[in-house]
Amino acid sequence: MGKYLLRRLGLMLPTIVVPMVLVFLLLRLAPGDPAAMILGDQATTVQIAALRHEMGLDRALPIQFATWAGHVLSLDLGQSLFFHKPVTALIAEYAVVTVHVAIVALLLAVSLGVVLGSLAAMRRDTLLDRGLVAAAVLGISLPEFWFALLLIFLFAVTWPIFPVAGYVEFRHGGWASALSIALPALALGIRQSALMTRMARSAMLDVLGEGYITTARAQGLPERTVIGRYALRMAAIPVVTIAGLSASQLLSGAVAIEMIFSLPGLGKLLIDAVSRRDYPVVEGVVLAIAVMLALLNLLVDLLYAWLDPRIRLG
Repeated sequence: MGKYLLRRLGLMLPTIVVPMVLVFLLLRLAPGDPAAMILGDQATTVQIAALRHEMGLDRALPIQFATWAGHVLSLDLGQSLFFHKPVTALIAEYAVVTVHVAIVALLLAVSLGVVLGSLAAMRRDTLLDRGLVAAAVLGISLPEFWFALLLIFLFAVTWPIFPVAGYVEFRHGGWASALSIALPALALGIRQSALMTRMARSAMLDVLGEGYITTARAQGLPERTVIGRYALRMAAIPVVTIAGLSASQLLSGAVAIEMIFSLPGLGKLLIDAVSRRDYPVVEGVVLAIAVMLALLNLLVDLLYAWLDPRIRLG
């Protein structure tokens, strides 16, 4: 297991390094000057040149990249050009909201998807199965922002149950915090739960047709034991794959959702930083997202190895 873990850690590096190099180059090559945006329209060329020199933007790209990479290796992501705060502190502050919403949405998607998918598989070709499959196809076809607008119209405008926008920290009240993330989590989780339902149904149908399931039933084992102990564990491998992909999509889809619900998360921080040409913040947020996605992929691989020992032994 140790060798397997080291091999997976080694494969994580390209997924982190490549996006960071691309983001660094694209930021420097894109039009717009952070120094000019900070000083405003009344600044002279001399003042802009002096600020560019102070921020190191007048150096050659290889020197800028080597300096930035050295700081990253020492876990120093620099200072925000506009907030005048350490980037690590900003990311830690804004990531709490994104991770909170993503975890709730993922739990919703997995729980609904596994339960409804398994139920549809065990009631194959019935009216319930066809209804769940049709609902899952409809859910997959509709984007998150459409669900977000529909939820706002229904549960914040027509029936004012949940707040329209904003985020309440847990320390200010657990119930108020739950209400503030309910609609964003639903908007993110509904589409992923539909995808999970389709995958769980297909996986369960494949497993229920295996010989060892027939043997377990022939031995007189209760159906609950057959499904819970044998079928669900083998069907969990493709479901874990979709759960890992869903977690990645939840992090990326959170950008639009955070803008719609005015949530102070990483997505909103990234959009604001791009519009302001705040290079350190953009690079830090992309690095944080890349690390989170790499860790998610690693967790999925470890779950594979735990569910099926043949994977790590191979």
